[in-house]
Amino acid sequence: MKTVIMAGGRGTRIASLAPDVPKPMIRVCGKPILEHQIACLKQNNLTDILIITGHLGKVIQDYCGDGSRFGCTLSYYAETEALGTAGALFKIGDKLGSDFILINGDIIFDMDFSRFITFYRQKQADAALVVHPNSHPFDSALLISDRENRVIHWLNKEDPRLHYKNQVNAGVHILSQNILSAIRPGSEKIDLDREILKPQLSTCRIFAYPTPEYIKDVGTPERYAQVTTDMEKGLVRRRNLSQRQKAVFLDRDGTINTFKGFITKPEDFELLEGATEAIREINHSGYLAIVITNQPVIARGDISFEELASIHNKMETELGKKGAYLDDIFFCPHHPDKGFPGERPAYKIDCECRKPKPGMLLKAAEKYHIDLAASYMVGDSMRDVEAGRAAGCRTVLLNRNADADTEQAGKIMVFSKLQDFTQTIISRDQP
Repeated sequence: MKTVIMAGGRGTRIASLAPDVPKPMIRVCGKPILEHQIACLKQNNLTDILIITGHLGKVIQDYCGDGSRFGCTLSYYAETEALGTAGALFKIGDKLGSDFILINGDIIFDMDFSRFITFYRQKQADAALVVHPNSHPFDSALLISDRENRVIHWLNKEDPRLHYKNQVNAGVHILSQNILSAIRPGSEKIDLDREILKPQLSTCRIFAYPTPEYIKDVGTPERYAQVTTDMEKGLVRRRNLSQRQKAVFLDRDGTINTFKGFITKPEDFELLEGATEAIREINHSGYLAIVITNQPVIARGDISFEELASIHNKMETELGKKGAYLDDIFFCPHHPDKGFPGERPAYKIDCECRKPKPGMLLKAAEKYHIDLAASYMVGDSMRDVEAGRAAGCRTVLLNRNADADTEQAGKIMVFSKLQDFTQTIISRDQP
């Protein structure tokens, strides 16, 4: 499959760092962003690469040449005038084959592309877009998808939003020729997202591919500094899902938010003091932050799946306001006890996912290639501890009456609150 890298941007927000080179040529840890991208593509056996150049494009071509020194074959299309993110694709469509990968030229990433390509083919998609949570969802484009990962809404930065899933368009796509057929030549710029992809959501053939792998834009000096630090720590490579991951599994009620019994509406959801800071600490450490929660309110008939999603959207929104995010949320909708008014009989079962059983942890481990023995299960009840033990995790019990320092109760670590755990253990135990 051919890969196209859009490397024609000027990078006005980060021009202060390197005003004499195009943005994809800004060096991170001694190499241009573009070279890091090519190296990752090469690792994935994606060696047929076409680079779209524009501003100072000769600098790119002089540096990269024909790609032989990278073990790749590089070709170029030089924009003589700015054509937007889709205009050049129309010009080169006959060179791209039936499907192709499209990558923004200003991002640092390390991905297992085989997973992404498999997802695209299984969905029989016209387009698949990589999405991920990030620390600034409030100023990012968000893709809203259904339970089949089909994109149903596209929120641009300026669109109104209240509570939302932190699912940001990451700038890595697989597109088919069906998408290109919607591009019409013209004298003005053509925006891929706003003018081509978003209007085609009604076809139900555009899908979101969620991944916790490392993908960050280097669009501002602050983000450049963070990416540099992450690369120096080895975090960029470690987050590739071909590598074994480490996770902190988090119970929800009483661990992240105030325990108020069954929560049935977003207004009742309130983050615990220090929870945002604790989850941000997990994010910076390289551990995945994954919620594992029993939600019998579904089986009881108290709320629908859509209403539960709205509660979780509030959780993600409130975390995102302070730069924290969750890599995924797993919930069990079942409850074994029957005979209550309004219950949903299909969910009144003795399942394998309801804690203290380890089903949700095992599912997460399979999905994200997680090393359970090197991971933690954190919660405020022995049900959480037992689920963690059954999955083979290290276990942490939160008890408000515990001392701030860890106590050992058998193999259980005990802390008074989540932030005590992250500051004591996670901040010192970098993967």
